[in-house]
Amino acid sequence: MIGDLLGGGFDAPTCSRAGCHEAATWTIAWRNPRIHTAERRKLWLACDEHVGYLREFLAARDFPLEVTAGVEGAA
Repeated sequence: MIGDLLGGGFDAPTCSRAGCHEAATWTIAWRNPRIHTAERRKLWLACDEHVGYLREFLAARDFPLEVTAGVEGAA
């Protein structure tokens, strides 16, 4: 929203992997059950290259997660 207000427009959603600037094509919904209720989920976006890495990162910590193709909220 701020980018649009400043005349910059909206950028395409990008991968959440540190240092990656590729377009996101996956959504990973997850939560940390020690601090989040079942209703609260965080969203990470992933490119095709990093979806597996991000999924495994969260799964190794036993966080409940759901991976879906596409980017939630994208037009």
